[in-house]
Amino acid sequence: MTQLALAAKVTHVPSMYLSELPGSHHGCREAAIQGHREIGRRCRELEVDTIVVLDVHWLVNAGYHVNCSPRFEGCYTSNELPHFIKDMRYAYPGNPALGRRIAESASAAGVGTRAHEIASLELEYGTLVPMRYMNADGRFKVVSVAAWCAWHALEDSRRFGAALREAIEAGEERVAVLASGSLSHRFNDNGSDEAAIHRISREFFRQVDLRVVDLWRAGNWKDFCAMLPEYARLCEGEGGMHDTAMLLGLLGWDGYDQPAEIITDYFCSSGTGQINAVLPVR
Repeated sequence: MTQLALAAKVTHVPSMYLSELPGSHHGCREAAIQGHREIGRRCRELEVDTIVVLDVHWLVNAGYHVNCSPRFEGCYTSNELPHFIKDMRYAYPGNPALGRRIAESASAAGVGTRAHEIASLELEYGTLVPMRYMNADGRFKVVSVAAWCAWHALEDSRRFGAALREAIEAGEERVAVLASGSLSHRFNDNGSDEAAIHRISREFFRQVDLRVVDLWRAGNWKDFCAMLPEYARLCEGEGGMHDTAMLLGLLGWDGYDQPAEIITDYFCSSGTGQINAVLPVR
C-alpha cells in the first residue's frame, strides 16, 4: 500500500475565518469550510498520520524550505489582512523525522532543500486556515513546505514534488499532501466595494480558471502541465503556482491521468479564483 494516502488542491482564503464571525459576511464561505472538513474526514478514514501543506503564503527567496518543528502553537494575526484574520489560535504536533527526510530526498535529487526545527519559525495562513477545519482536534501531525518560491523555476518545483513522493514512500507514515493556493490570483483593486469579496477581478481570469477546472475534471493533466507556466504568469497564479507544480510532480506530472474530484465548486473571493479538489492517488 502506498504511504501517500491523499492529495488535494485547496483554498485558504482568509474570508473563511471571517465567515465564522458575526457580521455581514457570516456564513459566506460555508461551502469552502465544509469542503475542508470533508477532506479532513477522508484523512481520518484513510488513517493519515501527517499532513504536508505546500504553502504559497510562505515566501522564500533562495532554496527550498521545510518547517518541521516538533510542535506548532500560537496566536496568529495576518499582517496582510488583519481585518480578516486576527487572534486565531492554533496548536498542532509536527513531524521532524518526515521533514528531514523530505529535505534529504530533495537535496539528493539536486533540489537544495533545508529542514527547519525553529520554534520561532511560525506557520503561515496557507497552512493554518486548512488545518483549522481539517485538523481542529490536532489529530494529524503537520509539516509545512514553502511554496511561494519567488525566484525558482517551476521545473525545480516539479522535481521537488517527485522527491517528496520518494520521501513519503520511504517512511512508515500515512501522509496527505495539500497544495494550498488559489487558481487565478489577481486581487480586486484597492477601494473596491464590499460586495467585491465575491467577485473575480477580471472576466478573463474566470474564463481561464473554468477551462482549467474542465481539464482537471477530465484528467487531462498533459495539456494542463503544458499550459501551467503561461497560466501562472498570465493569470497571476498565487505564489507562481509552485504548490501546483509540486503537487503534480508528486503525482507523476503530465503522465498523471486521474480525473479530479471537485469537493467545493469553483468560487471567486476578493478577485481570485478558488477551489477544493481531491486528486486521486495511484
